[in-house]
Parts: sequence; C-alpha cells; structure tokens
Amino acid sequence: MNKKMIGLVAGLLFGMGLAISQMISQQKVLGFLDLFGNWDPSLAFVMGGAVGVTALLFRVVLRRPQPLLDSKFHLGDTSTVDRPLVIGSALFGIGWGLGGYCPGPGLASLASFQIEPVVFVAALIIGSLASKWLLTRPGRVATISD
Repeated sequence: MNKKMIGLVAGLLFGMGLAISQMISQQKVLGFLDLFGNWDPSLAFVMGGAVGVTALLFRVVLRRPQPLLDSKFHLGDTSTVDRPLVIGSALFGIGWGLGGYCPGPGLASLASFQIEPVVFVAALIIGSLASKWLLTRPGRVATISD
C-alpha cells in the first residue's frame, strides 16, 4: 500500500472517529465550551482518551529509528512559548467557540452536506491564505512577533 492510500485510510478513520464521538456536531462542541451554562463534559472524555493514547504511544513510536513510510520523523524543533503561539492559540479558541468547529471536525463535517461546514471551511481557507499573505508580503510593516 502506498503513502497516499495509507493517508486516505488514516484520514477516513480519523473522520469516522470524529463523527462517532460527535465532535463534528456544532451543538455538542458549543455545549462543551459553555462552562457557565448548560455544560456538556462528554467531549472531555473523547479528548482525554486521545491525549492518553498519544502520551502512551508517542514515546514508543519515537524509539524507532525512522517512521514506517518516511526516512525521518518530522517534529518541531522549538519548545518556546512566544507571542505568535499565544495569539494563534487565542484566535483558534475564539474561532472554535464562535463556529463550533476546529479544522479537523470542520472538514469531516463536509460529509454532512450542510451549509455551515462549507462556510466554515471556506472561511478557514480564506483566513489561512490571508495570514500567509500578510506574513510574507514584501515591505510589511510588522509581524505578529514584532
């Protein structure tokens, strides 16, 4: 099986997991984020399970000399918490709270054939392109980290 097929199968499996756990449901996500209203803690178990599996298996996988389908692991090389990270995290959280989707569930929600995920993904693409343009344009006055 080639890399693209494995990527497709992994993406489909991930999308199915998001659908089964109801992380693609705007109402479920917004209920989870509504800490001072009608809070629904069920997604905490989904996220806790994902974090637990990752915490256990990440070190096991990284003991291998290389990944199964690549010549090396591609990991970030920084561990600093800087202004762009904090601002990006805040914007992510605000967008998640307003839209009820984060990127993975937003993409998986396209399979529901509803307009909300389409609008979300379109805004995600436009925002990503605008950010790239703002941060790479010649003669820019300032960046997030300035």
